[in-house]
Amino acid sequence: MCAARAGQRGKRVLVLEKSEKPGKKILISGGGRCNFTNIGAGPANFLSANPHFAKSALARYTSRDFLKLVESYGIAWHEKTLGQLFCDGSAQQIVDMLLAECAKGPGEVDIRCGEGIASVQHDGDTFTVKTQNGSYGAAALVIATGGPSIPKMGATGFAYDLARQFGMKVVEPRPALVPLTLGGEEVLFREISGVSAPVVATANKASFPEAALFTHRGLSGPAILQVSSYWRPGDPVSIDFLPDRGDGWLIEAKQSNPRATLKSALREALPDRLADILAEKLGITTEFGNVPDKALRAAEERLARWQFTPNGSEGFAKAEVTVGGISTAELSSKTMESKRNPGIYAIGEAVDVTGWLGGYNFQWAWASGVAAGEAL
Repeated sequence: MCAARAGQRGKRVLVLEKSEKPGKKILISGGGRCNFTNIGAGPANFLSANPHFAKSALARYTSRDFLKLVESYGIAWHEKTLGQLFCDGSAQQIVDMLLAECAKGPGEVDIRCGEGIASVQHDGDTFTVKTQNGSYGAAALVIATGGPSIPKMGATGFAYDLARQFGMKVVEPRPALVPLTLGGEEVLFREISGVSAPVVATANKASFPEAALFTHRGLSGPAILQVSSYWRPGDPVSIDFLPDRGDGWLIEAKQSNPRATLKSALREALPDRLADILAEKLGITTEFGNVPDKALRAAEERLARWQFTPNGSEGFAKAEVTVGGISTAELSSKTMESKRNPGIYAIGEAVDVTGWLGGYNFQWAWASGVAAGEAL
């Protein structure tokens, strides 16, 4: 995106890509259909040490701007839940579109794949990048190498090493949009691996109403991936298993059918295996008529705020993105240029700006890429 915008301004741009083809992370996104933006994307959907930093770029290049570009190439798309936009066809359409944008000129955009970076130096007005294939020089250098999430795709922390080389601060990176693992007594929930239910998950005051999935290692699903970005080791994650039920629903269930049980009442709202294990953990096995109202109120309270304390996450290997990165205090929010190193720019996931699940991280990539591409 950055190269395309700079090339259309008449600049000569060299894109050095370590992989054998461009856009590998784009190609695997959204189950191969690329969740390319979110129609509601705004600063509130991003985490950063400076929550105001992303405002400028996101305001100047919006999700509707990217959607207009997609439509100009005749790419069919559809909206899933919560404003998430996907290709009807394949993520390859987005890669092809971006490559076509790079080819538009009037500048020259040269994309070279299989170019692993050996070293980067700055001497006078020139940045020199050496790869196993040669040495390249330019007046400006853009760091667009992402974060260490999904290392099997070739992702590394190279951006942070490069930033530190030039004296730029890095906010400690950690996995985000990542499944959480459980230990201790909570491993009982592994018995229902594969079961999911719509819940409201909360960590550190951030709440998301989406599905939670129990796995053989712990917790996953969209609601858990979302709160994982806000979760820190040692923190609890709270789950409301019945967000649509009002106060006193168990008392009402008892009054309407004293012979019902907690297990049968939960089975009306939740998958059977999940209902059974929750009833078992709550220790209410007899008919409602034999259970005091006080016990039912306590059960209701627990079901609305069921606390898990994850013992960790599945790490960068399973994380979709990275929280942290090159400190926004080092960069201009308008141009993405380093304040202390004129000529160096940092964009996308390499920067300490992380979006929610659902197309937000792509929108930050497009918007920050445009901001730097216009300024180079």
